[in-house]
Amino acid sequence: MKILYHINSLETVYAARFIYEGYKTAFKEMGHEFFTYTASDDLEKTLEEVNPDMMITSLNWYNLKYLDLDLIKKYRNRGMVLFMQLTSWQVISTQLGGLGLKNDPVLVKLIKDGSAGDVFFHWIEKDGYNMEGFTEETGCTFHTILLAADTSRFYPDYDSNYISDISYVGSYIPEKRKIMRERLFPLMKKYNTKVYGSDWNVVDRVIGFVQKVGQYFNLPVLKGLRRLSLSLEAERKVYSSSTISLNIHEEHQRRNGMDFNERTFKIIASGGFEICDNVAALRRYFNEEELVIAENTKDWFEKIDYFVRNPEKRIKIIEAGRKKVLAEHTYKNRVAQFIDIYKKHKGLV
Repeated sequence: MKILYHINSLETVYAARFIYEGYKTAFKEMGHEFFTYTASDDLEKTLEEVNPDMMITSLNWYNLKYLDLDLIKKYRNRGMVLFMQLTSWQVISTQLGGLGLKNDPVLVKLIKDGSAGDVFFHWIEKDGYNMEGFTEETGCTFHTILLAADTSRFYPDYDSNYISDISYVGSYIPEKRKIMRERLFPLMKKYNTKVYGSDWNVVDRVIGFVQKVGQYFNLPVLKGLRRLSLSLEAERKVYSSSTISLNIHEEHQRRNGMDFNERTFKIIASGGFEICDNVAALRRYFNEEELVIAENTKDWFEKIDYFVRNPEKRIKIIEAGRKKVLAEHTYKNRVAQFIDIYKKHKGLV
């Protein structure tokens, strides 16, 4: 099959880039042709040259700036299946704009009249609060396709340069700052704690804002201002070489409990030992012998201290968690899900 994946800017230092890379690798390794459409490309020319069987994109105003849904509809009529990732149907966070998808009448109309896509998905749990009312209002089915680990990039790779008691890889974004002040910063005073990522100082945040403007308007000089502060190759070494790798989610994820991040899988796939904050959906996919989840702030500090003092207790959990991820939570698993949905949509199974 020929897959066309839409990502506006390959220069982004945030999650969209890593997810794209994971899918790109998996589709190609599974024998499919993979093509990328960015804001710098001509959509009509790209569609004509590729003539994809499947196109994957997201429904938001940033993406629609570079999408012509009428043009795409012509290719859908010829047999292409458009997979459209949605944001939350319900309001989940005032810091993320204060609106759920249901409150945007223009986007809702695109879904209801069939313009927005053929298949709708996200890594949000379809039976949770986030998507409550979507199917009833639009008449469309919603699929949960979780994030995953790119096992071509994330695997055990110990490096003494990255040894620490505790590591955290991630951006210092507004939705995490409160919990980081409560649960990450105090650890720096007690343990050998190393932090990696973007937005950790004012200068980087200002440059990041300018870069986002450059990406939104596709301005070459600005959109590549920042590069990854930690390469993916170095990231796996951090996880493999730390006694504990922390995973901290955004406030709305902990509150609603219906989606969790890619880092959940990356740490485990790298042979790292993960302690994660409390997101309810995690327990659908991992038991306590595969992933350590801290119930609250007190439990967070107690578990960290216990495993720093007793590192041998991590081994069985590391092994069990990695076995689970490699069996069920790689991007190849997700590609298989995409293909299965595609075949069902086309009436091939």
